[in-house]
Amino acid sequence: MDTNDQHTEKLQPQRAPDQSKTKDSFEGHDTFIERHNSPRDSAGSARNLNAKLANPLAGISHEQLLADAADFARQHALAEHSETIQKGALLAQDPGAFETLPMLTEADRTVLRREFTHKWDQPKTLYYMVVMCSIAAAVQGMDESVINGANLFFPKQFGIDPGTGGMNKNQWIVGLVNSAPYLCCGILGCWLTDPLNKWLGRRGTIFVTAMFSFLACIWQGVTNSWPHLFIARFVLGFGIGPKSATVPVYSAECAPPLIRGALVMMWQTWTAFGIMIGYVMDIAFQNVSDTHNIKGLNWRLMLGSAGVPALFIAVQVFLCPESPRWYMMKGRYSKAFESLQRLRHTDLQAARDLYYIHVLLEAEKEANTKTKNKFLELFTVPRNRRATLASSIVMFMQQFCGVNAIAYYSSNIFVQGGFTQTSALLASFGFGAVNFVFAGPAVWTIDTFGRRNLLLVSFPLMAAMLLMTGFAFYIPESNNSARIGVIALGIYLFTAAYSPGEGPVPFTYSAEAFPLYVRDIGMSYATALLWFFNFVVALTVPALIGAWTAQGTFGWFAAWNIFGFFAALLFVPETKALSLEELDQVFGVPTHTHAAYQLKAAAHNFRKYVLRQRVGEMPPLYEHEGAIGEKTYTPGGTALPEAAS
Repeated sequence: MDTNDQHTEKLQPQRAPDQSKTKDSFEGHDTFIERHNSPRDSAGSARNLNAKLANPLAGISHEQLLADAADFARQHALAEHSETIQKGALLAQDPGAFETLPMLTEADRTVLRREFTHKWDQPKTLYYMVVMCSIAAAVQGMDESVINGANLFFPKQFGIDPGTGGMNKNQWIVGLVNSAPYLCCGILGCWLTDPLNKWLGRRGTIFVTAMFSFLACIWQGVTNSWPHLFIARFVLGFGIGPKSATVPVYSAECAPPLIRGALVMMWQTWTAFGIMIGYVMDIAFQNVSDTHNIKGLNWRLMLGSAGVPALFIAVQVFLCPESPRWYMMKGRYSKAFESLQRLRHTDLQAARDLYYIHVLLEAEKEANTKTKNKFLELFTVPRNRRATLASSIVMFMQQFCGVNAIAYYSSNIFVQGGFTQTSALLASFGFGAVNFVFAGPAVWTIDTFGRRNLLLVSFPLMAAMLLMTGFAFYIPESNNSARIGVIALGIYLFTAAYSPGEGPVPFTYSAEAFPLYVRDIGMSYATALLWFFNFVVALTVPALIGAWTAQGTFGWFAAWNIFGFFAALLFVPETKALSLEELDQVFGVPTHTHAAYQLKAAAHNFRKYVLRQRVGEMPPLYEHEGAIGEKTYTPGGTALPEAAS
């Protein structure tokens, strides 16, 4: 894209004909949206690239489409399927128009009707792939949580017991060992995702990362010093980082459009399940006794246990079909069609998706020739910069809301609160169970209440629950039952607020905020940011507890949640169910205008709903809050783009 086309004029708010307010007033304005000077017909504009990537077949006549599909079949050794691919091309242009297409038989229409009325009726191969991806997500959760119980044992064996009486060097060492995988993810692992996927494919990348997870987990179990354990856990990051980016994309590329979003959202749910199972492993192995030649067998088994499901993934991932999109990126169209035939009920459905992926790949190639540096355009193009800011806020706050401080160190926190070791591990399992149970409804709440509303509700609730938990440590130890009860209750209520809110929002929000032409690099940036701050939290929590005690540490993260509330209020627009045109409008509003409007709206709502005053309606901030022309949506309705690689 020619960045010279991105120059913008100063904000010029549209005024209602009968109003004459000052420029800084919101009253009397119809909308507040930044105007662009770039020509409407400029092929290099971000808006045109977005529309082209959203539906590359828009505006093509049926005659031309049939001719193009026949040429496509001949060029890619699919001539025997030429008629089916022609039908598929017509469907790809408008999937809902199958009732009016004369080329289709009644049997074709019956299958396509059932696709809409029974969207979960899918081939067994697809569900086999879904099970594999779900196990991969569970491995991710186990890799993160099994260290929680091990923290009660290995520091003493390696002479780095962090203690409880003030800050000391051992606390930083324990934090460094815990945070090692996330350091690897932030600086190396996530950035290896693209080359690994290009060289090895989706299945190959999942296989390699699963083997890294398996071998690193076993390696952790045989370490004999804390530097050795740090290195093993750092290598584990090569299994965590690329897998976390590849599995959701693989799922999105294989799934039919109507269920793609739900399947991608399952990553969050099954990661939460894996976290819970990690705590189960901690409980199961806590009382394992040492043998005559193995010291610390309990924590070694805890850390090694996460390797078992990782090995299962590595063994069976190649039984799933490869991503058809990856095959087509390599020019292997016949293989791509074979994959789609295994993943769809009929050849017609496979041909439809095959042709659509083909034209989308061609549109992406065209877009790539028009953009000089996608990463720089995340910050130099105003619309992209605002999406980057909003995504950075939600990714940063997922770590600094405090959830991973609890996920990695809850057993230590519970022990400091007066729990026995067994009770602490059981209480940690309770945290994992609440996280899993409340992650399920997120699939519904995120599209019902909206991303922004969930954040604005969850941040204050999380802050209140963290303060409640911190103050519970002031309850005298003589009243231990009340003390441990309030600590556990505060953490569980915090988790119940997190799981349907700040838990699923960051990845969903980041995946849809960026324009399609920079969405892949935008998601890579956002994911690397997430893992880096995950590393920061895991590294610093033991030292924070030592320096500030549990009370101060919970207060610290409560303060960050208050910050997160105001950051979301001022700088994170709503993106729920918005078309690409509407997203361009939302992120076309200058940051200072959006922030000023939201402050005024907050005061307006306080007067209206709290003080019960009669106040007028606020003018809309965006054009789409009134009316908008034709809308274009991301293909398949999924948050993760097919453009990810």
